[in-house]
Amino acid sequence: MTKPTITAWLKTQCGWSGGIRAVLAKHDLPYEEKDIIKNPAFRWEMEQKSGQSLSPCVEVNGKMLPDISGEELEAYLLREGLAGATDKTTDVPLNAACSDAEHEAMARGTPLKLQS
Repeated sequence: MTKPTITAWLKTQCGWSGGIRAVLAKHDLPYEEKDIIKNPAFRWEMEQKSGQSLSPCVEVNGKMLPDISGEELEAYLLREGLAGATDKTTDVPLNAACSDAEHEAMARGTPLKLQS
């Protein structure tokens, strides 16, 4: 199976972005990550390409999937034959908003340290 070309516009810390990262890791799919928090030019680029300001946005083989969850991305990849079934699981929710702690960390501009 040929690996798709994937670009993901994500936030540094975000439940939705974490779901995208988890799906791509689960399926061993390489991707280019563009952190829209660390680099405002990436946010502008995402908005121009997607036509809206909500993230995450993922482009797969030239098709923009705006404001998408990990669950939605995984369903798309499987439906299009771009990923196959796997026994791997994720340790993060694939369809969850940012936690209050993540929002507070973003407002402070400091990363959230997760407990393992």
